[in-house]
Amino acid sequence: QVQLVESGGGLVQAGGSLRLSCAASGRTSSIYGMGWFRQAPGKERDFVAAISRGSALTSYADSVKGRFTISRDDAKNTVYLQMNSLKPEDTAAYYCAGSGSTLPARKQDMAYWGKGTLVTVSS
Repeated sequence: QVQLVESGGGLVQAGGSLRLSCAASGRTSSIYGMGWFRQAPGKERDFVAAISRGSALTSYADSVKGRFTISRDDAKNTVYLQMNSLKPEDTAAYYCAGSGSTLPARKQDMAYWGKGTLVTVSS
């Protein structure tokens, strides 16, 4: 089994920055691609960003391109999401996920999920 634990969420003003972290433990050898998703109240859980093992490949939702950066440290089994120029519409619970796929971008590609960390951006 794999456990994913997110941290780094909080309250920030529009234009500010936050860095989310996700630590993986357990059978981490089964994880190839990792990603971040977010879910705003009353909305679907949407893809934000993904990264392959070794960090060779990354992908982003159009809504965060140029503002968010995903990275990972495979030695520490940790993935990060640097979020800059935050907007009120970025407010959501952010979930870390792990997959056996190289560069997953869909919820159904993910085998493991964290419990989420809340990001609130005030205007």
